[in-house]
Amino acid sequence: MKKINSGIYGLNALLDGGINENSTTVVIGMSGAGKTTFATQFIRRGLESGQEGIFVSLDENKEQIIKEAIEMGWSEILNYIEEDKLVFIDASGMEFSQFIKKELPDFVSSWKGANARIAVDPLTPVIWSTPDRYEQRDLIGFMLKETRKVGTVLCTLEEHGTIGDLSGTETVIPMYLSDSVIHLRSSFEAGSKLERRLKIIKCRSSGHSEMEHPYSIIKGFGLVVRAGDYPLVATRDKVDQFASDFKILEGNVPNYVFKRLQASLKDLRDRDLADINTKELLNAILAEYEE
Repeated sequence: MKKINSGIYGLNALLDGGINENSTTVVIGMSGAGKTTFATQFIRRGLESGQEGIFVSLDENKEQIIKEAIEMGWSEILNYIEEDKLVFIDASGMEFSQFIKKELPDFVSSWKGANARIAVDPLTPVIWSTPDRYEQRDLIGFMLKETRKVGTVLCTLEEHGTIGDLSGTETVIPMYLSDSVIHLRSSFEAGSKLERRLKIIKCRSSGHSEMEHPYSIIKGFGLVVRAGDYPLVATRDKVDQFASDFKILEGNVPNYVFKRLQASLKDLRDRDLADINTKELLNAILAEYEE
C-alpha cells in the first residue's frame, strides 16, 4: 500500500507512514475541532507535491473557506486557484442527493485517473438529505466509490450529541464505508482548560497508533499532533526474537500455515507485539493444529 503525506505535522508516523493512496478517510469532530483546517492541510500538502486539489464544499461557501485558509497563514492558496491547480466545487445550498446522482458522475468522468486530492467538507448534509438509512448508505457509498476514482479522498463529518459517542446514526454509516477514520475530540476538562485529542479509529491495510494523541491548532501551522508515548522509531528487537522462536512451529503445523505466518513477520514491528506474550501465542498456534 503506497503512502502519501497527510500534511498534518506529527500524523504520518501514527499512520505507519501516512495516508493510504487512493483511499477514503473520514475525519469526525464537533464544531471547532479543526475539521476544515485538517482538510485544508491535506489539500495543501498535495499541491506542494504537484498533485491537483479539489475542494467540495457542502456547507460553507468558497469565499469563507479561502478566508479561513488565509487567516491560518496559507496566503498561497490564491496562487493555486489562479493557476487552476486548486478547484472549488461549491455545493452548499444544493439538493445533495441530486448533486451526487446527477452532477458527480460527470465530474468523475472528466477527472478520472487524475491522482488528485479531494476534500469533501462536511459530509453531514448528505446524510441529512434523506431520513432513510438505506438511501443514506447508497448515497455515501456511491460518493466515496466515485470520488476515489479521481484520487485520494478525505471527508469531514460533524459530531453531534455526547462527546466521544460515535455510535449515532450520523457517524456509523460513513465510518463503516470509509477506509480510515480519524476522530478529533475537543472538550473542556477540569479547570475549564480546552483539551484536544486525536485518535485513529481504523485504517484498513495499514498499521496505526491505537492511542489518543494530544493536538493543537496553531496559526500558520494548522493541526499539530504530538506522539506522546507512542514509539516513533519502528524497532524490531522483539520481532526478531519472535522470528527465532517461531521455528518451533516448523513441522508441527501444516506447512502452508507455517509459510503464511512466517511471511507475515516481515511486516511486524515491536509496537505490534507490545501487549503480546509471544510464547503464549506460539503455544496457542501449536494447540490449534494439535492432533
